[in-house]
Amino acid sequence: MTEKKNRNDNLHSELKMVLDRARRVVFFGGAGVSTASGIPDYRSKGGLYDSDDALPPEMILSHTYFMRHPDAFYDFYRTNMLHLDAQPNDAHRALAHLEARGNLSAIVTQNIDGLHQKAGSRQVFELHGSAWRNSCMSCGAPFDVRDIVAGSGVPHCTCGGIIKPDVVLYEEQLDDEVVFGAIEAIAGADVLIVGGTSLAVYPAASMVRYFEGDDLILINRDPTDYDSLATLIIRDPIDVVLRDAVMR
Repeated sequence: MTEKKNRNDNLHSELKMVLDRARRVVFFGGAGVSTASGIPDYRSKGGLYDSDDALPPEMILSHTYFMRHPDAFYDFYRTNMLHLDAQPNDAHRALAHLEARGNLSAIVTQNIDGLHQKAGSRQVFELHGSAWRNSCMSCGAPFDVRDIVAGSGVPHCTCGGIIKPDVVLYEEQLDDEVVFGAIEAIAGADVLIVGGTSLAVYPAASMVRYFEGDDLILINRDPTDYDSLATLIIRDPIDVVLRDAVMR
């Protein structure tokens, strides 16, 4: 146990040295970043996709299903996708600190929980949108997420249109402006940290290919397709790793 702890501490220290000398760090994160905040991830045991439900979440969270069965969509969405009371964990706080001290230039996230912004991060590219933003599909009027939570059934605008969360559903394209901003940030980084993601969701995962900097750091529990390209791989919980490397 002591040997393993020392080995892990050495990896965390190595990451700290990389970050201390870096000028343009970009962080690319997924659902694993928010698990320490009490938000389940998707593909691990007990995650959103580890279910015996008749319909797989990928189907319920698709554009087609939303349009055909908005009532069932919202039943699932309110129960499984909204975590409004969740608070930032040490990973979110460490990244906000890294940005404040001038080392981190951007965060690219696949999450819709808004915890990076709640922790204080400012330059955040939300590839899959945000649960905190919602709008009428007919007139475009904006609605707060609390308007979604407060009601039941399908939420409607005063104009009669259906209110849709500003999240990218299956079958929908990512926002071009967000994608271009994320790619530009990754391409201009000297250090890219990829954390809390299996890099199995495309096209988001393919953005890692635009990185041409010095250090590709992978912080993830399980192996990914990019492990062979990494200069440093750490398997510890990401909140612990970033806390040790940034806050200590």
